[in-house]
Amino acid sequence: MSVSAQPRLALVGDRGNHGEPSHPKIDAMREQWDLATEWVPTTDIHDASLLEGFDGIWVVPGAPYFNQKGVHIAVRHARENRLPFLGTCGGFFSALIEHAQNVLRLPEAEGVDEDPEKMMPLVTPLKCSFRGERAPLKVKEGSRLAAVYGTTEVEEIFHCDYGLTDAFMDAANQGTLQINAWDVDGAPRALEITGHPFFMGSLFQPELSSAPGAEHKILRAFLSAVRTKAGAIPTPTT
Repeated sequence: MSVSAQPRLALVGDRGNHGEPSHPKIDAMREQWDLATEWVPTTDIHDASLLEGFDGIWVVPGAPYFNQKGVHIAVRHARENRLPFLGTCGGFFSALIEHAQNVLRLPEAEGVDEDPEKMMPLVTPLKCSFRGERAPLKVKEGSRLAAVYGTTEVEEIFHCDYGLTDAFMDAANQGTLQINAWDVDGAPRALEITGHPFFMGSLFQPELSSAPGAEHKILRAFLSAVRTKAGAIPTPTT
């Protein structure tokens, strides 16, 4: 049996920013993956050219990012080019705002990627803050996320105290972008884009409940989508 070249995965984020606990976890896991992974600092992304050739994009936690515009370029590149995409914690916010800005053209999202001050009216403290703790979630029946879990009742680890306002969430939850998980207070905690090979964002952090060789179901599904995109599947030799 032979396989194609290793799939390439971009880890978009500012490595070590804010002492983000997920980054060492990601580094430990990626050493075991059959993928070529590369950290792509947000400050290096000025257009999509740096992202060409990658088979998947993961916008990792660590917001506020040094260059939010670069993050939005990465999200848009994955969305428009049908690359497998995962955004966790700050990546969830970025995916939602990029869609609101470039697909829905919501006025409140205009210019947010270029001026961080414009994001502040959209941010609100979460009613339930579970820093480093597990919390129950209700997953949308029939969603891709429900298929990944195999259930609609789960618990996940959170490491974030802030969300986006209900008004903005309601306005942004249109078209192909759908909220697919909520906490006990009904606050959105995950999203997906329908009709896309794999596009998912979560306010919770599946990497925090993962270990090398024992990755979270969401990570396994995402990595599988990256391999599929790259065509890195075994083929018979001749």
